[in-house]
Amino acid sequence: MKKSLYSKLMLIMLVVIISLMAVVGAFLMRGVRNFYLTSFYKQMQSVFSSTGIAADLRDAAEGDEPAARMAVIVRAYSGPLGIDTGNRNFYILTGDTGAFITGSDTPENGIAVTPNITTAISGGEGYQSDGGADYMDVALPISGAGGSYIVYIIDNKNTAQELGSDLFGIILEALAVGLVISVGLSLLLSKTLVTPIQELTRAAEAVAGGDFNHKVSNTSQDEIGVLTRTFNNMAGQLEDTLDDLKKSEQTRREFVANVSHELRTPITSIRSYAETLDEDPSMDADTRHRFLDVIVNESDRMTKIVQDLLTLSRFDAGRIGFTFEQFSFEKSVRDVYAATRIEAQNHSHEFTLEFLSPVPEIRGDRARIEQVIINMVSNAIKYTKDGGRIRMTAGQKGNTVWCTVKDNGIGIPREDVGKVFDRFYRVDKARSRESGGTGLGLSIAQEIVIRHGGTMAVQSAPGRGTAITMTLPVGGPKNA
Repeated sequence: MKKSLYSKLMLIMLVVIISLMAVVGAFLMRGVRNFYLTSFYKQMQSVFSSTGIAADLRDAAEGDEPAARMAVIVRAYSGPLGIDTGNRNFYILTGDTGAFITGSDTPENGIAVTPNITTAISGGEGYQSDGGADYMDVALPISGAGGSYIVYIIDNKNTAQELGSDLFGIILEALAVGLVISVGLSLLLSKTLVTPIQELTRAAEAVAGGDFNHKVSNTSQDEIGVLTRTFNNMAGQLEDTLDDLKKSEQTRREFVANVSHELRTPITSIRSYAETLDEDPSMDADTRHRFLDVIVNESDRMTKIVQDLLTLSRFDAGRIGFTFEQFSFEKSVRDVYAATRIEAQNHSHEFTLEFLSPVPEIRGDRARIEQVIINMVSNAIKYTKDGGRIRMTAGQKGNTVWCTVKDNGIGIPREDVGKVFDRFYRVDKARSRESGGTGLGLSIAQEIVIRHGGTMAVQSAPGRGTAITMTLPVGGPKNA
């Protein structure tokens, strides 16, 4: 992978440099040719239009030996015209056919009739440029008493070609230097890019092998740095997800074990008492009736466990429906207090209710909220020894209402306070089974409160009692 990526980056750099130099060279050479061509015609037009050469040539055409005199005049202006008898020459031609008369040199094969000469023969000024031709020329008609003539200036473009050759050599030298520089830059760039990618590859292999602690160090702010930090975050999230899955699996196993245990206990009791009844037909009526009561109670407890499990399953699947409406939270608290007061009195508890502030109406599922409050009070009664104190308080704080049930019962060990909402958790398992508890009540209560956008909190200490507080938003959950 390393050699492949290095070679690809180097090849890309070389192709870019060569392509860039080729394009720049082509434009430069074309620009030089166009500049030289444009400069030639501008120079000719400038000389023949802004100096006295045209008048002098017309005067020469009026006298004797006009061609020789015109040649002398053109030579006098050879500097401004750039005539060097090498690459650029002048000739005096006949005005009717363009035949050679005299000039800066004598052509071996005569003067070829060009489009500009044809224009001059017709009486016009020949300043037409042809970029594809291997020459540049200008033909001016001059007429007088001595006849008609053409002053013809031609440049063979050797200067432009030599300049182009020099420029091409310079481009080749620049290309060679550019290639050397590009090789060095490509190596540096490849190392800069490949090194963090290799580190990411090793880290990815470590993560694939289950090692989520391998982090890639890269503090750069470019895309590689962003990719590195994203990878580290992903590795951390994968580690957290794996931990959550392990915890979920452990919770699932504990849940299955708890369900099996909770169901096995009443089933065992039912089977034992049923077998005893079946094996002893002569059992007296009172004992038979007592055995049947045990069977019915254990059946009811098993039914309650199954119902609670189904309720939690529906919560987990999101299939529990709520009927949200406006209702009096104060009346619900009072109704629960009235409904549970007799049970509390049966245990000789001192049971009180107090509203610490006016309580407004709230939006929610009234039956579900009352179910939560009943569960809070029932737990307080269940885990408080006879003759204890249970106090219900409620009120409003900002945009929320709250209800607290506080007792002076057996309390909860400090290390178990956070487990009270776990499924099948019970402070005193023996007392719970005697009273028909399943250890699922607070789990269901918390699910109901969460669906209302509220919270439940527990404060407790062994031997000093427990206080459970439910808090609900007055306006109900946002998605209700």
